[in-house]
Amino acid sequence: MWLTLWRTFGIVFFIVSSLPGCMPGHYERQLLNDLLKNYNTLERPIANESSAIVVKLGLTLQQIIDVDEKNQILTTNVWLNFEWTDHNLIWNESEYGGVADLRIPPKYLWTPDVLMYNSADEAFSSTYPTNVVVTSSGVCTHIPPGIFMSTCRIDITWYPFDDQKCEMKFGSWTYDLAKIDLQLQSQDGGDISGYIANGEWDLIAVPGKRNTLSYSCCPEVYVDVTFKIHIRRRTLYYFSNLIMPCVLISSMALLGFTLPPDSGEKLTLGVTILLSLTVFLNIVTENIPETSDAVPLISTYFNCIMFMVASSVVLTVVVLNYHHRTPTTHTMPNWIKCVLLQWLPWILRMNRPGKKITWKTIMMSNKMREMELKERSSKSLLANVLDIDDDIRQIQAMGTGTPTGGARGTPSHNGGYPRLLGRSYEEGGPLMTPHSSFCFNNTRELQNILRELRHITNQMRSDEDDMEVILEWKFAAMVVDRFCLITFTLYTVVSSIVVLLSAPHVLIYND
Repeated sequence: MWLTLWRTFGIVFFIVSSLPGCMPGHYERQLLNDLLKNYNTLERPIANESSAIVVKLGLTLQQIIDVDEKNQILTTNVWLNFEWTDHNLIWNESEYGGVADLRIPPKYLWTPDVLMYNSADEAFSSTYPTNVVVTSSGVCTHIPPGIFMSTCRIDITWYPFDDQKCEMKFGSWTYDLAKIDLQLQSQDGGDISGYIANGEWDLIAVPGKRNTLSYSCCPEVYVDVTFKIHIRRRTLYYFSNLIMPCVLISSMALLGFTLPPDSGEKLTLGVTILLSLTVFLNIVTENIPETSDAVPLISTYFNCIMFMVASSVVLTVVVLNYHHRTPTTHTMPNWIKCVLLQWLPWILRMNRPGKKITWKTIMMSNKMREMELKERSSKSLLANVLDIDDDIRQIQAMGTGTPTGGARGTPSHNGGYPRLLGRSYEEGGPLMTPHSSFCFNNTRELQNILRELRHITNQMRSDEDDMEVILEWKFAAMVVDRFCLITFTLYTVVSSIVVLLSAPHVLIYND
């Protein structure tokens, strides 16, 4: 029984070992020994030392990790793709059991010393040393991945509606063009087929370009391959967190012009909005890159809104000043009457209660004012004096009971003395009878009552005139409020539209 089992196991082992591909890997080991036996990693692997070895460079962009605007650093996840032909690594596949390629660590082979010139990493070279794939024809493919930190000049002129073009410049550090001919692997630039989208930036393109130039340190000509990563900022975050709050705060400042001045909260509202906008701008400036090369577009917009809010506070003070003016402290100038009580209300379609302001009423009031001025200026000084003298004589006559004008007594036959009431003075009788004395007392009381009525009437007329002036000042304040409301509303709308239209693009969201 045991003999039968051993025979069966031997037959199975013979069949399995005779299958193709199941032989031990001594061909690959022998090939490695033969290739690396006399291999020198310091030697350029080329048949003719006078010619340059051609190295093709490609780039595969996997992800944009971060764009640091303040420090102007771009952090990306990139796979580099090097391809060159090593003359010392060529073999015949039939001699080594059909082995077509090998995976060899880069420390055992010659590799081009290609670095990123504009690296901002502390280690400068941040690639992982992956194996080099070598084919039987000597073609070597090396794809080292890495997290690259490259310097990038950030242009914030149109922030946050900006495009950025960050360069990644690769070239040999010690070999010039005569030793290594660095070429672009694909004319389309970098490979973005496996790119992972970024939440803040949209990737537009990754073009590549080959450059040759000489440096001041060395007379030789050096070659480099530069990949330019073109990205565009997504603005949905900035619309919802920067622009919209600023517009809402500015609209609250506009609502302050609709608040009645008598409420007592008009100025408080304006100052509160100004302080809130100032605090908001201080928070926003922490995210804006600190540079003096250009003023960001959003900073220009915020400065316009800040100017509008500050101006609204100043004009609110003017409105409150006009609203609380009285005739005892201020006299309304003619230009204010003309502008704030006639022309500007007519333009703004504003009317006072019971007084409709039209073109005809404005012209009629101006003509009436001119006629009053001419009438006042036409009176001479003598006429004014005569009017005053007549008034004084009338008052004195009413106080003494003596009639004035045509009511004066005429000379009598007895010495020309007037005969008032009762007997004459020459007849020895009393000058005034009891009846005449009673009438005289009643006349004095009537005169006092008339004087008081005139005083009360003049006071009421004066109060009405003062109230009319106060109402004119309040209406002027109302006109200024309405004018500021319309003006600043147009200013806010126009400034917002101008900012959006001046941007090179307004990209809120992309699928």
